[in-house]
Amino acid sequence: MWIRVKSFLFEREGRAESGQTHTLEELHIAACALLAEAALIDGSYDEAEGARIVDLAQSHLGLDAESARNLLAEALKRAQQAVDVHGFISPLMKNFDHQERVMLMEMLWEVVYADGELHDYEANLLRRTAGLLHVSDQESGAARKRVLARMG
Repeated sequence: MWIRVKSFLFEREGRAESGQTHTLEELHIAACALLAEAALIDGSYDEAEGARIVDLAQSHLGLDAESARNLLAEALKRAQQAVDVHGFISPLMKNFDHQERVMLMEMLWEVVYADGELHDYEANLLRRTAGLLHVSDQESGAARKRVLARMG
């Protein structure tokens, strides 16, 4: 399944270069800023959450470790400056199909559970984000269950 994310991103790269969509870098930043917002929303940024975002950037976006860390730094900066998540979601809605948005929700669940607990603010953010991404509660719940099953 995650191989499809990589192929999706490489397909998008060609479209982005042709001017049809946002650039690949813009999509990476938007997705990671959304992940960073999930890590920050409870008021206590945990290094485990940051490490999880770096891991996700490497495994799903095909970035090397240094590029993933740089992306995280930029994403954290943007998330801290943002008033809300709409600016991150807009390019994702324009460029991600439904299945890709469900995969993004799964990534969000991975980040919020990285510190071992789900805070009320994190749960609220993910409910709102699922709605904004047009991902049903059932699909988001299934993504959450997949993450919890992997965590053991």
